[in-house]
Parts: sequence; structure tokens; C-alpha cells
Amino acid sequence: MLDVVSTTLKQIHWLGQAAFLITGRRIIYIDPYQIQFAGEVGDMILITHDHADHCSPDDVKWLRKGETVIVAPPACAAKFKGDVRIVKPGDTLTIKGVTIEVVPAYNVDKPFHPKEAGGVGYIVTTVEGIRIYHAGDTDLIPEMAQVKADVALLPVGGTYTMDAVEAAQAANQIKPKLAIPMHWGTVVGSRQDAEKFRELCKVEVKILKPEK
Repeated sequence: MLDVVSTTLKQIHWLGQAAFLITGRRIIYIDPYQIQFAGEVGDMILITHDHADHCSPDDVKWLRKGETVIVAPPACAAKFKGDVRIVKPGDTLTIKGVTIEVVPAYNVDKPFHPKEAGGVGYIVTTVEGIRIYHAGDTDLIPEMAQVKADVALLPVGGTYTMDAVEAAQAANQIKPKLAIPMHWGTVVGSRQDAEKFRELCKVEVKILKPEK
């Protein structure tokens, strides 16, 4: 049986904030922001919404080549050229053997990410068969009850997204084999939020150090 946890820790790299690099047979970036290293060129780059710390054309330009596919909701797709796939919640697409399910991401009681803005999260099934849920900037929303994933990347910083308590509730509902906190340590949120998330989770949690 595939050891999802050990495999994930080798293939998932947190780049700070909500930015991740997923390695393996395909190179996948999600929300690259303030990348400070000569990163590998991505097979695909997924953008969750149009806020500058998630949709950063200046970062994307260093991580793409002619065959790189950009996946983004309508509000930020126009900021990119080349092969851009415009998506909305409910869409599913397959790119270079990677299946990408597009799911809602929005605030319930905050004004920063209204549902009608069309922000998204992604469930990425890698070529290796690991299902990774990147929640995007979101609160604890009813649609999370339908998420099935081996790994959940969840915001814990509060203010603009779920806080640590709500993120733990999400993790305990989704029941991934591994949960990784994100959206802390840069704009809002601290190591304490990540630790509180781990304390409240009933699933395995790994707090990553940002690779810069």
C-alpha cells in the first residue's frame, strides 16, 4: 500500500503563505508568491483567486515555459498569456495525466472572499495517485463535507480565512491521512496558529518550514 505520508513529505514543498510546489512525475505549483529561488519550471501552475499574494504574474513568469499550463478562475486568468485554462467551481480537467477538481473557496462571515467572486480551491490527483486538497482562501464551508483527499492543505491564519480552530474542524471532517497548515507566518497568522491546529486535529499534521 502506498505510504501517503512519507511520499507526501518528499513531494510537497511549502513556499510560504499559500504557495506550494508539488514534485514527482509532474511539477505543479499552486499560488506561487515571492519565490526567492530558481524554481523548477512547472508543468502547470494553479491560481486560486485574484489577490496579489495568490495571483502573482511576476512570480509565475519565472516558473513557466511554452508548455506550462496556467489554471485560474476568470478574475485573474486575464493576467496571464499562453495556455490558460479558465475554471470555476464544479469543473474537472486533466492536464498531462494530473486530474484537477475545482472546488469552492469563500468567506461565510467576512467580506474578503465573497462567494460570487469565484475564488476556488483544488483537489489535485497526481500521476502517482495522491489526492491533494488545496483549500484556497476560505472559511469552513458546507462544500468541504464532499472533499475526499489524502492530503489537506488548509489555511489557519484567521482574519481573511479560517482560523486554527475552524481549520482543525475542516481537517477532522475531511479525514485526510495528512494535514498541512498554510496561510500563516507572512501576512497574518503565526507558528502558534499552526501549533494550535495540530493540537486540535484528530489526523496526522506536519508543520512545514517554508522553502525560500
